[in-house]
Amino acid sequence: MKLTNPQADIFVPDGSDPDRALGRSTHMGIGAHQDDLEVFAFHGINACYESDERWFSGVTITDGAGSSRSGAYAAYTDEDMARVRRKEQRKAAVVGDYSCMIQTLYASREVKDPTRTEVVDDLRAILDAARPEVLYLHNPADKHDTHIAVFLRCLAALRALPQDRRPAKVYGVEVWRNLDWMLDEEKAHLPIDERDNLAQALISLFDSQISGGKRYDKAIPARALANATYLDSHAKDEDHMVNWAMDLSPLVQDDGMTVEDFTLGYIDRFRADVQDRLKRLS
Repeated sequence: MKLTNPQADIFVPDGSDPDRALGRSTHMGIGAHQDDLEVFAFHGINACYESDERWFSGVTITDGAGSSRSGAYAAYTDEDMARVRRKEQRKAAVVGDYSCMIQTLYASREVKDPTRTEVVDDLRAILDAARPEVLYLHNPADKHDTHIAVFLRCLAALRALPQDRRPAKVYGVEVWRNLDWMLDEEKAHLPIDERDNLAQALISLFDSQISGGKRYDKAIPARALANATYLDSHAKDEDHMVNWAMDLSPLVQDDGMTVEDFTLGYIDRFRADVQDRLKRLS
């Protein structure tokens, strides 16, 4: 596997050959920033933890140079932040028992430029080498521009692969904008309450963000708890912490389906549900 960016960081926690480590991946997450995987792909991280048959590999696309910073990190330059965040992501790969951790280290502006082909080329090479069975991505209704750009580059890379080399299951998980507005029967249900201590440990490794002013260590479990609690108003909770996701598999498999039609369909059905309930009870 050859990556376009010569600065890309490929890290294998157990010291295995990188090609072998990537090739044994059964689950993979592709996120925009350092810590995104730990926010939205813990379902897959946990499924592979301490397993000999299942392996999670992560891909982080941007270099983290534009991260918010305050407190102890207030005086850090972009280069300082990129170095710290790259190190934090490596630490998470060790603690989470990842098979392989790839950081392609592109600037956000490069990822958001649709005329740049490098990110798609790299993602295609990574996905073709790994061939994961389950893939976790940002969702197309996220409100973060870089997250949407990364999602779109991932979709382009997936559709560039032959049908039989695409993952069987692809999830678009909530990060910047909850997916609790989706119809219940359309939500992909990703329980994350098993090993919640591991989930907490992983997100807590990103001190540059938490001490720097963003309390993800508190917000992430709180949202997952709320998702589980507010799922059903008349039944006891089956799970205690849940991430919601869109099942992107139909979009990945059907090259003729547009992202807009796929995503706006969820919104249209949500609108119709609200409208119907108001009419019925008025």
